[in-house]
Amino acid sequence: MKKRIKEPPYPKVIDVRNLWRDFKERKRKAGFGAALGALFSRKYETKHALKNISLDVYKGEIIGLIGPNGAGKSTLIKILTGVLYPSKGFVKVLNFVPWKDRTKYVHDIGVVFGQKTQLWWDIPAADTYELHRDLYDVPRKEFDDRLNNMIKMLEVEEVIKKPVRQLSLGERMRCELILCLLHNPKIVFLDEPTIGLDIIAKDKIRYFIKDFNKRYKTTFIVTTHDMSDIERLCKRIIIINRGLIIYDGLINDIRKKFANRKIIDCKFSEPLLAREFNFSGCTILRRRKYQLVLELDLSKARIRDLINYLMTKYGADIADIDIKEPPIEEIIKLIYKKK
Repeated sequence: MKKRIKEPPYPKVIDVRNLWRDFKERKRKAGFGAALGALFSRKYETKHALKNISLDVYKGEIIGLIGPNGAGKSTLIKILTGVLYPSKGFVKVLNFVPWKDRTKYVHDIGVVFGQKTQLWWDIPAADTYELHRDLYDVPRKEFDDRLNNMIKMLEVEEVIKKPVRQLSLGERMRCELILCLLHNPKIVFLDEPTIGLDIIAKDKIRYFIKDFNKRYKTTFIVTTHDMSDIERLCKRIIIINRGLIIYDGLINDIRKKFANRKIIDCKFSEPLLAREFNFSGCTILRRRKYQLVLELDLSKARIRDLINYLMTKYGADIADIDIKEPPIEEIIKLIYKKK
């Protein structure tokens, strides 16, 4: 299902070819005897975290990198940021080899990890920003203009004056985002940037990322389990599962591929009790006393045939019915299962 998208008319900023990353994992059985034997004879098993990965990323893209836990997302990000080196393969980011040219390379990238702070815990974020300016040697006027603009957009005028330990999670994440963008990086890696945030805080961060991307043509790589982040921010997604890229293309193309599926939410005026549901081409997603949520494959059955079945053979009095497209989460789950 991997699909190469048409190359946009922008410079390529990430070039990955035939990338592998292997880890050796120590294996032994449980028990004292096995532990004693392992002192003299150790056995290892090779795990392939990434398998023959190839991808291109172009200037100004916002790309969603998604996959289940253990799929290889974090390993790929660590290689692209220079924290890890691959077992074999070719990687160029902004014409640097990340793990070899790390000192020069870090001046052109920004990183935000949702559960790890880069801000000094006991001092205000504003003080950390000044330190950041010195580390990256950002000209004063450029620094002040960019900082003031981001402070206004994220509404943190008073927040940055408080010690970081006193901030809420949403306030801290907005301050983290400012910190990683102060030196005007060309590529920004965001790992779970909205984790644990309420819907208002999420919307502020999403709007800010889109605006910053449009204004400065900054490339963003977003890894998240929150599919609403992906839908709001990204046109293109890369899906990784078991170390392999199983999809690389546009979100809309995925939706078109699964356009023959509908979610039917039926509410009834009487309890369903223990009635047996048996309709070909239809799967029960959720069942409650007065509700059935169904997934219908339109290549196997029509909606009106399903409604006729519910009203006649199933013998249920329909009070309300809602027909909609499957949410992107369900489509992604289906892709995982197929691959």
